[in-house]
Formats: sequence, C-alpha cells, structure tokens
Amino acid sequence: MGLSAEQLRASLDALAAREPLIAAAIGRVGYPPPRIRDRGYETLLRTIVGQQVSVAAAQSIWNKMAAQLGALTDPGNVARATLDELRAAGLSRQKAAYAHSLAEEVTSGRLDLAALPQDDEAAIAQLVRIKGIGRWSAEVYLLFAEGRPDIWPAGDLAVQIEVGRIMGHAERPSEKLTREIAEAWRPHRGAAAVFAWHHYNSEMDVI
Repeated sequence: MGLSAEQLRASLDALAAREPLIAAAIGRVGYPPPRIRDRGYETLLRTIVGQQVSVAAAQSIWNKMAAQLGALTDPGNVARATLDELRAAGLSRQKAAYAHSLAEEVTSGRLDLAALPQDDEAAIAQLVRIKGIGRWSAEVYLLFAEGRPDIWPAGDLAVQIEVGRIMGHAERPSEKLTREIAEAWRPHRGAAAVFAWHHYNSEMDVI
C-alpha cells in the first residue's frame, strides 16, 4: 500500500526542516492526502486500461471487460481471452496486446508482483519490461501501491511544474534538472512527489 498520511507528514516535515521553500509551500496548501492503490496485477491492468482516456471512459471499459471476461483480479481471464475478445470489450488494438502481455507475464510466473526487487531501479527495470508499462507508470505503481518512500517521477509534467514553482524557478525545470534538485531530498522524494501533485491541484483550484 502507498505512503500513509502519517508517513507523508513525517517525510514532509523532514524536508521542510531542510528547505524553507518547501516549508512555505506546506504553509500555503497544507499536507497532501495519501494516494494509495492496491498492490498487484489489477492495479497495473487498470494503468494500461486508463492510458490516454478519461476516468469515466476507463471505468466503462473496465466494467465491460469484467462483464465479458469474468473477474479482472484473475489474470487468467485476460490471458485466456483472444485479442479480438479484448478489443470487443473496448480496448484498442495496442492496449489489448498490452493487457494480454501483462496477464501472460503474471500467469507464467515471469513477473511476481509480490516479490519485486527491493532496489527501486531494479524494480522499475522489471516493470518496464511489460509492454505498455513505461517508467512513469512503474514509478507511480511503486509509489502508490508499494509505498516506496524515495520514488521520484521526475518525468511527470506536473511534478516538474510544481518543483519549479515551489523552488522559485522562472521556467519549468527539465526532467534532468528536476532530478538534480531532488537529490538533496533523499530519502523522502516519494512524499515530495505526492506533495507536488497536491500543490499542483491546489494551485489549479486557486486559478
């Protein structure tokens, strides 16, 4: 499970003690709520289904898949389906291939989501081997579903925007610079990412 409210607060307090600009940002928007997902296959399948569609559209496709294929908590139901059956449930040709690939990785035992490497980069490397799971999806999974405290999705646009705002940059920092800035925030970068998204949503609410 993801980082709890208590873990987020403790990590952000530690960061605020190091960096006055983070302390000021917490003062403006408060602490973020936890972002927690279930650990395992279903969450990764939802990630694939939800790519580049609205939340409502993703849920509609999910419901249709469950009605046609059976419980989506069981990867065997997707592994046994043909690509045409997956497309009939609402997936694009590409997503059908991704969903099938993920289900086969799990059912074959090649991917054990209960025993990913403890090293974050090694865990990311295992996840991005799955078709349709890029680095950002892998990082978000490890942060939200496993609660890994030092995951830093520096390629996320909102994270870049908010790091720039919080740290007083005139322009949005690049992924490389966003990664460099956060080196000083180890081992609390996961909480910093959750806070960046919270700050982004709070700023949007103000606008």
